[in-house]
Amino acid sequence: MVCCKTKKSNEQSGKIPDCIKASIEAFSKTSCEKGLKVNEYTFQGATVFVFDQNACGNDMTSEVFDKNCKSLGFLGGFVGNVKIKGEDFSNALLVRTVWER
Repeated sequence: MVCCKTKKSNEQSGKIPDCIKASIEAFSKTSCEKGLKVNEYTFQGATVFVFDQNACGNDMTSEVFDKNCKSLGFLGGFVGNVKIKGEDFSNALLVRTVWER
């Protein structure tokens, strides 16, 4: 996945929305033994969550959700997509890793 800027560690992060928690629970049941993670970012002025499974295999995608669990698109994959809503995701600001295995 494309790298991005990082928010300062002393800044407080918001609560994880319940629908994202439920999505993480479902995501955690995938067959991949390790290399899964969910990161929170600030992107285009909003909080988004990236469900990253790139370490599970070549050409895997990372789905991007808004705080209401609406899918905004996919990063990576065979074509190497780097844009969400028309903007390069490298402009996103990493807030924190919410979950990983």
